[in-house]
Amino acid sequence: MRSPLLRIRAAEDVTLRFAFPDDAQALARLAALDSSGSPTPQVLLAEVDGELRAALSLFDGTVVADPFQPAVALIELLNARAQQLSEAGAVRRRRRASLGRARLGLARPRPDGWTR
Repeated sequence: MRSPLLRIRAAEDVTLRFAFPDDAQALARLAALDSSGSPTPQVLLAEVDGELRAALSLFDGTVVADPFQPAVALIELLNARAQQLSEAGAVRRRRRASLGRARLGLARPRPDGWTR
C-alpha cells in the first residue's frame, strides 16, 4: 500500500504553472517554511486548490515545499513536467538548428541521396 504522503485527494485541484514576478512573495513565504532560500528562476509552481505548496527551479533543480502538507506527489509531478519541458526544448533546438543549416545551404543528405 502506498504511503499517504504520496497521495493527493481526488477532490483537490492541482495546478502546475510557471512562476511570475508577482509570485515572489508567496515563493519567499514557501522558502521560509522550508527553511531554505527561494529557488532560482525560471520556476515551476505546484498549487493545490489555489494554495502554493511546492516549487522547482528549472535552472538548478532546487525544490522548496510546504513541510506541513503532503508534497512528495507534487514534487514528482513538478519533476515530470520539468522533464517534458526539457525534452520539448531539445526538439525545438534541433529543429531550429536544422532550419539554420538549410538556410545556409548546409542541409544534410538523406540516406536515399536527396537533400531537403
